[in-house]
Amino acid sequence: MVKGKRTLTAKPNNFVFQAGILAAAGIIVHIIGILYRSPLVAIIGDEGNGYYNTAYNIYMIILFLSSYSIPIAMSKVIAARLSIGEYRNAGRLFVGSIIYVLVLGGIGSVVCYKFADKLVGASSAQVLRVFAPTILLSGLLGTLRGFFQAHHTMVYTSVSQIIEQIINASVSIGAAFLFVRALKGQSETAIAIGGARGSAIGTGAGILAALIFMIIVYIINRPESMSRVAEDPMPDEKLLSPLKVSLSIFGMVTPVILSTCIYNSVTPVNLKIYQHIVMEYKGYTEAMATTNFGLYSGKAMQIINIPIAIATAMSSAIIPSVAHSHERGEYKEEKNKIAFAIRVTMLIAIPSAFGLLAMAEPVIMLLYPQRATYKIVSYLIMVLSVTVIFSCLSTLCNAILQGTGNVHVPVINAGLSLLVQSAILVFLLSRTELDLYALCASMIVNTLLICVLNMIAIKRILGYRQEFIRTFLLPILASIVMYIVAAGSNRIISDLIRKKAGDPDMVIGGISNLIRLIVSIVLAVLTYAMMTIRLGIITEEELKIMPKGRTISAMLKKLKLLK
Repeated sequence: MVKGKRTLTAKPNNFVFQAGILAAAGIIVHIIGILYRSPLVAIIGDEGNGYYNTAYNIYMIILFLSSYSIPIAMSKVIAARLSIGEYRNAGRLFVGSIIYVLVLGGIGSVVCYKFADKLVGASSAQVLRVFAPTILLSGLLGTLRGFFQAHHTMVYTSVSQIIEQIINASVSIGAAFLFVRALKGQSETAIAIGGARGSAIGTGAGILAALIFMIIVYIINRPESMSRVAEDPMPDEKLLSPLKVSLSIFGMVTPVILSTCIYNSVTPVNLKIYQHIVMEYKGYTEAMATTNFGLYSGKAMQIINIPIAIATAMSSAIIPSVAHSHERGEYKEEKNKIAFAIRVTMLIAIPSAFGLLAMAEPVIMLLYPQRATYKIVSYLIMVLSVTVIFSCLSTLCNAILQGTGNVHVPVINAGLSLLVQSAILVFLLSRTELDLYALCASMIVNTLLICVLNMIAIKRILGYRQEFIRTFLLPILASIVMYIVAAGSNRIISDLIRKKAGDPDMVIGGISNLIRLIVSIVLAVLTYAMMTIRLGIITEEELKIMPKGRTISAMLKKLKLLK
């Protein structure tokens, strides 16, 4: 490599562009995830899907506690050192993080395997044990992703995520099919468990493939990284000692892990509450409760999480960027980054929520066309759609607080919200017949409360004042118009299809459903884009900062939609 040439680190101010790359990958990953879940559920059934999701939710809790938050934490602590040119200390933190995940990830894998029977029901325990080794592998993968994110480049993380999901999808479907076929002739429950185990193998295969890719990328970039370390003039006495490295990692990782764990433990906590109440007091069997909950977490929430990938990407990108500005005392630039990140996130989250509200049924019929359950899953998505806005904003605010060193605040806010929503869920399940809709209500309360508490904290700690009209009011207005167009076109096309078929009660599926979905989405996107431009929600300068923004700007000018 030519001396002085720097390709490893991207510019710290292009976090929106980097977030766009990560967001695009996140959407691709979620779409692949949704697409492969449909044939997978067809193979393993709703019961097998329930066992898989039960084990997966507990696996994620252990993963959160051991290594899941490593990319966030490492990108922050390493970026802070890189911003002031301490390359040797950054290298020591990276090595320390590897040791950290080897220890904690190893413990997490052992706990997951050894105590599976105590963590989940006997049926799901067999699936949970398959997940165990992936905890250690995921920690190592996260460390490498955090290293590159600290250098303000999300490309490698994005590619590795896509590789992970493609391998996951392929192996999951293949292994599930082979397991189900091998168990043919046994009980339905045995077949369902076998199929779920096959799906769990796919998760591990995907993580292993992504880890191999990231190791190769690191080896390629290592000479440049080492040359920076060699050129660092820092005297030895200013180097971080092993104790300081450990304290720095522990001090950042622990609060991030706790907040991420609490934030993402809502689903497994709700699973335990739901199973206990409906099995103890409402006569559900384990299979009934697990299958029912699978409709909520394995189908409805899977779709709800697609637009939330935008906020997750923005969060990953903004942490090192905000940390860079905060470490240098550039507080005005820090606030500008926060404002722009929130506005861009809401620009996508708000119409996504309205879009899911309008198009829940055709989306479900495309992805999960099981006739017996598509209606209830559609209704669940419609009720949950508002959580997209709250979840995206709260996720981004978490990252802002973590990036500015206020890592303890999200822990407190997430913990309080979890307690409140759990109390509400217990009350609704035990005193009403809302069943799965009680889960939706508690999720709305949880995401809204975290969102409000985090926004208050940002205002109090950073002195940040949120602009309201361009960030929230105008996108909501544009989204309402978009909703009318999407829902109206969906209704008109549906009526035409039923009229042509001569059946007013016809369930629209297959090609007909795909046609109404594509037409309605295209009209909705065009309507929202036009409303966004006409209302001045985003300026030409802001548009050019985004991925392909200059190309889009030029195209809009040719269409006379942008002056």
